[in-house]
Amino acid sequence: MLIFAHDADSGAESEFTWQEFEERVRDALDSAGYRIEFRRVFKSDGKKHEVDVIAHKFDLCILIDAKRYGKSRYRASSLKSEAKKHFNRCRAFENAFKCSVIPVLVSWIDDSLVFQEGCFIVPFEKLQDFVNNVEFYTDSMEDMTQLADSENCVFDNQ
Repeated sequence: MLIFAHDADSGAESEFTWQEFEERVRDALDSAGYRIEFRRVFKSDGKKHEVDVIAHKFDLCILIDAKRYGKSRYRASSLKSEAKKHFNRCRAFENAFKCSVIPVLVSWIDDSLVFQEGCFIVPFEKLQDFVNNVEFYTDSMEDMTQLADSENCVFDNQ
């Protein structure tokens, strides 16, 4: 099975639900050798949170929120808003479990890898590259944060 193959421009997004998209993301991380927790609910400071996929490998912990947005004109601003929410959810997870995590949004449609609001935004078609080179991206995260000072940064390891 080729998990990472897809054509975001083909209209195939209507062929599966957001739940099935979360499952595709889970399966992609599982096939890349990560230990997976799926649709994990936790409490922090009395507030309930849910994470779509938690991926563990070696000393890495990646918290993923999968977003199957179509080609709406508001997609970019929605992703920015969701990145901020997910980053805060990841901080709550870190506080609850005393660990360090990598916040990631996986989107169905996009053309570049973006770092926004402390969160990586990874198009599904580039998820394999991201998980195979996660150290490259995380090592760059601190430099990007200083450079961007909360602005968008686009970079690609191609």
